[in-house]
Amino acid sequence: MLDGMFSFVLLDTRDKSFIAARDAIGICPLYMGWGLDGSVWFSSEMKALSDDCERFISFPPGHLYSSKAGGLRRWYNPPWFSESIPSTPYDPVLIRESFEKAVIKRLMTDVPFGVLLSGGLDSSLVASVVSRHLAEAKVARQWGNQLHTFCIGLKGSPDLKAAKEVADYLGTVHHELHFTVQEGIDALEEVIYHIETYDVTTIRASTPMFLMSRKIKSLGVKMVLSGEGSDEIFGGYLYFHKAPNKKELHEETCRKIKALHLYDCLRANKATSAWGLEARVPFLDKSFINVAMDLDPECKMIRRDLGRIEKWVLRNAFDDEEKPYLPKHILYRQKEQFSDGVGYSWIDGLKDHANAHVSDSMMTNASFVYPDNTPTTKEAYYYRTVFEKFYPKVQKPQRAFNLVVIFRR
Repeated sequence: MLDGMFSFVLLDTRDKSFIAARDAIGICPLYMGWGLDGSVWFSSEMKALSDDCERFISFPPGHLYSSKAGGLRRWYNPPWFSESIPSTPYDPVLIRESFEKAVIKRLMTDVPFGVLLSGGLDSSLVASVVSRHLAEAKVARQWGNQLHTFCIGLKGSPDLKAAKEVADYLGTVHHELHFTVQEGIDALEEVIYHIETYDVTTIRASTPMFLMSRKIKSLGVKMVLSGEGSDEIFGGYLYFHKAPNKKELHEETCRKIKALHLYDCLRANKATSAWGLEARVPFLDKSFINVAMDLDPECKMIRRDLGRIEKWVLRNAFDDEEKPYLPKHILYRQKEQFSDGVGYSWIDGLKDHANAHVSDSMMTNASFVYPDNTPTTKEAYYYRTVFEKFYPKVQKPQRAFNLVVIFRR
């Protein structure tokens, strides 16, 4: 079965037939469109189809399209996809070994690489595992066995402090990158153009990542490992505290993984590839997902009475007293949204900028201007206007009617 991260179109030159496919989770983007002349189009960017296609869609992850058979067919159908409740007991060793294999698999490269390190649990575990196994990887013979890590934030931000502590603990060559709120605001239009969405949370997080990727690429680094996917698999977002039972928690994690291609995968891929940087995400390894999603979801439930915080199953799996992967307080650091961790004033600055460009009357008429996915905040409205500038709606001609009014005495 196909593995890895990919999107491709394969042409058979003998009969001009073709197949198109996308990876299991949708790490790599792919779009599909149809022309009025019956043509079928594919592209890794939406902007390449918007002028020539009457209709186009995001090619669904884990699917393939055959010109001979016609239509889309799912090739990736793991047990967790049905959202039925698994019952496999928690095995911390299996979790740890499965994740280490996923990381090691992604060290197969012949280019300079590094790890995006925010100082949170997920990116810190990626960096820790890479540090342990880099010396035995082939890439070390070409580029050395000292890992480079990268973090970005406003000066004094939580991520910068935590990332430096992890980097010092692991002994990496750490690159601390700074940006200002104004630099982020100045990049917004370019960010929206590249990531091709108006989703508020995605844009907030994509902008620092976009700025960081530019600086990383300028250093000659061509590939980075990142920690996306863990929160969806293990129920790491803070609202999972409200999960009433294991059934609803498991179903929500399934839904979150299925939607990753619209949000975190889209951000991680497009914010980096805009600068020719490749992002690899070991948490979204198919084998690791199967192991993690086959666990009895009871062990993922947040239970303060048992000392279990969010993602306890992952934290506990790497809580090694003899050979610690991370300092305890980092291993059990509470979740920070990437857009918060880079500096809390970042979000405030974005809201202030939107408030200066979107009036109250514009919000009053938002449902008429944008009847589909109507923005409910000024920040959302501002992003939507930028998005529509680059990707205007195709206006369908409407049938005209003559209205005759007869006045009778």
